[in-house]
Amino acid sequence: MRPKTHGSLSLKLLLICVFIAFLLLFVLRSTLTSSSLSTSSSSKSTCSSPKCNKIPSSVAKSLIHYTTSAITPQQTQKEILVTSKILDKKSPCNFLVFGLGHDSLMWHTLNYGGRTIFLEEDEAWIQQIKKRFPMLESYHVTYNSKVNQANVLIEAGKGTECTTIADPRYSMCQLALKGMPSEIYDIKWDIIMVDAPTGYYEDAPGRMTAIYTAGMMARNREDGETHLFVHDVNRDIEDKFSREFLCEGYMKKQVGRLRHFTIPSHKSNLNMPFCP
Repeated sequence: MRPKTHGSLSLKLLLICVFIAFLLLFVLRSTLTSSSLSTSSSSKSTCSSPKCNKIPSSVAKSLIHYTTSAITPQQTQKEILVTSKILDKKSPCNFLVFGLGHDSLMWHTLNYGGRTIFLEEDEAWIQQIKKRFPMLESYHVTYNSKVNQANVLIEAGKGTECTTIADPRYSMCQLALKGMPSEIYDIKWDIIMVDAPTGYYEDAPGRMTAIYTAGMMARNREDGETHLFVHDVNRDIEDKFSREFLCEGYMKKQVGRLRHFTIPSHKSNLNMPFCP
């Protein structure tokens, strides 16, 4: 989730274009809403203030930031477009992101009007980002796993205690994250992205528990489906754990290092197999 500092002109142009498209959509929606309100009932007052069609301040700040910043998101242009297309259909929605970085402002803005929450392992990094972007909602999460435990954990995850649909807070599975804020478990997430925690060295926490828990929260929702994205699937853990616990049968596509899954609720039919 941490960004790379490099001069990627094409990616910067993509971000600017995305925000401009968002602004046009916002203005169009505002115009259509104002028009429908004015014709619905003469007893209802419509907003005639210039503020009604102003660019939201959070959107303006995002546009300024990405236009002037030399730091671009870690994901590539094609990878970002995969998620942004789903956000375009779903937003405003509930969007959970494992990871906090300079691209977080982009995800927050693309889900304008919805709720976007970021989960981060590094408390100092959270404070640093909050100083720059106080509008972002983020929480600290502690991971007890390590990359060098991945082989043991993936075998443990095949047991019935891990394949039984349950609230991760009360699960007996070693892979279930239990220490997150209560509302993380209670919210019905429309989109979840796993782009953290750190996973590129042996003693790093790795994304084993994040991937498993994201998949279980999707299955444990009351109804509907969850779009789930995993980044860095070129790495062994992200590849194996996403295939095992998010299931190849639920995979929609892979673009670059980003994999997209759509996982339905299993609560309405507890006889559904863990993987199709």
